[in-house]
Amino acid sequence: MATLIKPTGYKSILSVKETEHAIVAIKDFFQLALSTELNLTRVTAPLFVKRGIGLNDDLNGVERPVSFPVKDMNETVLEIVHSLAKWKRVKVTDLNLASGFGIYTDMNAIRADEELGNLHSLYVDQWDWERVIGEENRNIAFLKKIVERI
Repeated sequence: MATLIKPTGYKSILSVKETEHAIVAIKDFFQLALSTELNLTRVTAPLFVKRGIGLNDDLNGVERPVSFPVKDMNETVLEIVHSLAKWKRVKVTDLNLASGFGIYTDMNAIRADEELGNLHSLYVDQWDWERVIGEENRNIAFLKKIVERI
C-alpha cells in the first residue's frame, strides 16, 4: 500500500495556480538549458507502441506494461510506453545525427508496478535524452564531463 509522507505542519508557499505556473517555468528553463548545453533537438515521444516490436523496455525484467486492444486495428494490442531506452536509440539512428548531437523528450507514461510513495507514482513525467557519442569519446572521462555540464 502506498505511503505518502507529509511533514508535520507542511504548508505550500505557493497556491495551486502558482505551483502550476512554477512547474511550467522550471520545465521551460530546463528544456532550453539542456538542449543548448548538449546539442539536443526536441522530439515527441510515443505514448504507446505496438506490443512485441521490441521498443518498450521492461525496465527491471518484470514490468507489466499497461496495454489495450485497438478495435480499428484488428484488435492489435498497444502498450503504454514505460521506458524509452530502446526507442531513443532507434530515433537517433532514424534522424542520422552526427556525433555530438542528440535528442530529448518529455516522456509521459504509466507504470502499473511502481512502489507508490513520495518518490514514485503510477504516472511518470520524465525528461529523457540520447546523444551520439563518437568512438573516441566512449570512456568514463568524457561521460563525467557530460554529467558536469548537466
